[in-house]
Amino acid sequence: MIASLELQIQTLPDSPGVYQYYDKEGKILYVGKAKNLKKRVASYFNKIHDNAKTNVLVKKIVSIKHIVVPTETDALLLENNLIKKLQPRYNVMLRDDKTYPWICIKNERFPRIFSTRKMIKDGSEYFGPYTSFKTVHTILDLIKELYPLRTCNYDLSKSNIDSGKFKVCLEYHIGNCKGPCEALETITDYEKKVQAIREILKGNFKESLKDFKKHMGELAAEMKFEEAQKIKEKIDVLENYQAKSTILNPKISNIDVFSIVSDESMAYVNFLQISHGAIVRSHTMELKKKLEETDEELLELAVVELRERFHLNSKEIIVPFELNFGEKIKVTVPKLGDKKQILDLSERNAKFYRMDQLKQIKIVDPDRHTNRIMAQMQKDLRLPVEPRHIECFDNSNIQGTNPVSACVVFKDGKPSKKDYRLFNIKTVEGPNDFASMEEVVYRRYRRLLEENQPLPQLIIIDGGKGQLSSALKSIDDLGLRGKITIIGIAKRLEELFYPGDSVPLYLDKKSETLKIIQQLRNEAHRFGITFHRDKRSKAALNSSIESIPGIGEKTMQALILHFKSVKRLKMATEKEISDVVGLSKAKKIVEFYRNE
Repeated sequence: MIASLELQIQTLPDSPGVYQYYDKEGKILYVGKAKNLKKRVASYFNKIHDNAKTNVLVKKIVSIKHIVVPTETDALLLENNLIKKLQPRYNVMLRDDKTYPWICIKNERFPRIFSTRKMIKDGSEYFGPYTSFKTVHTILDLIKELYPLRTCNYDLSKSNIDSGKFKVCLEYHIGNCKGPCEALETITDYEKKVQAIREILKGNFKESLKDFKKHMGELAAEMKFEEAQKIKEKIDVLENYQAKSTILNPKISNIDVFSIVSDESMAYVNFLQISHGAIVRSHTMELKKKLEETDEELLELAVVELRERFHLNSKEIIVPFELNFGEKIKVTVPKLGDKKQILDLSERNAKFYRMDQLKQIKIVDPDRHTNRIMAQMQKDLRLPVEPRHIECFDNSNIQGTNPVSACVVFKDGKPSKKDYRLFNIKTVEGPNDFASMEEVVYRRYRRLLEENQPLPQLIIIDGGKGQLSSALKSIDDLGLRGKITIIGIAKRLEELFYPGDSVPLYLDKKSETLKIIQQLRNEAHRFGITFHRDKRSKAALNSSIESIPGIGEKTMQALILHFKSVKRLKMATEKEISDVVGLSKAKKIVEFYRNE
């Protein structure tokens, strides 16, 4: 396999989507859908296929593109659109004019509602498409039971009805129609039913479900349990039904969608082209930041570039914030609805593209990724040097009992677990976090100085100004002020405190610097609390065993080593205890806890 191709496969997301294969000349070879993009694409390259055509296809693949979508159904629909649009050489299925079914509300007086594969632009409303005719039939049957509508294709104009041109048919006599052809149903009542059906098709089932459940209750009250069960089954179908796809919506036509995701050095702009209610093109471009440009400035440049590159002439664009492109282009910033869903989909693709690029950098050049993060942390935290070695402290105690402290170490932005250290508090009586912090910081760095070990470039104290001040006393006592940067982080608002500065620093919640600091803090808390629990459990067991008559220190140590906690010792059988300390002592222990 080509090395670059292997790298592309490694960085594909484990998400539903559509993949596209291209040859060395950039021509489209194949479009496919996948529930898991990485697994599906990898399956082409890790075996010899029975189908000769597939083996030929695999040999020609040079590059892979993909589009991420929310669900497998969306992937199926998008695959259909792209195959029809791009006509790939190796796709046989779905290249004809066959398409998925829609539900149509016909633009006419007393509208009919029916399924169709063709969209006619006559003002009618279309909902879908649906990947299964079974679903369509279920919905239409449901609508038919709930809301009797006409099925005839008569021209029910007011003049035709007033003149008595039509007579009611069998559908009226069996209760499937209310007879609008003979003016037995008003246009107002009929439109109310159509509006309720429109809401069902849009996914708003609340009112219809309420009516449906009421109908089911009435049938049950009349002892018509079989009919009530049928209604119940249809309610289940309706509740689980996905009313529409985020990929296609016939109301959204000839629109370009742009979104942007950025970090400290790069921006990624995704573009989706919507034509006749379907996504026909997706592209993501990278922009390198030079002068700390804003997302607004970068997106504005990208939109102009992409529209020119792809010869786009749509009159409306969807973007995440207000931009000005003159009077000829309508700029939409959606907050809700179908357009917002498509904008969110574009942003997801931009995020996945960014993740792919970062994964590739980590694989090809891991030092580059680390260097970038270290440089960014130095800049964000206003440090004199890059924080290649960071240490974080956290105290743990419950109501002052068994106080402990933990120190975790990160090197080059990653945990260095062999350097983690745990401290029992020796000089502090009672629950005093400030004094405890002062003690452990002093002990830690006195030891490093005595052993001539390298000092960290950054110390993080989990706590506010009080804990930071206490730690700073130890740093001063050791003569390390100015040699190590020390900061505190407060949990409530993720505030960063610096010595001598009353105003805290707030980092962007999405920044990698803050994420690494949070990871340090959380790791210190986890490490410390685990040690604290073990110590507390051991102390409780020790205290409990000391109370048992006839049990000496060696026996006590054996029991602590084996059972770890009082609870486990109490629940142990005489046989389990005798295996550790002998039968006579086991009987004493069992008897003691039984009497207790």
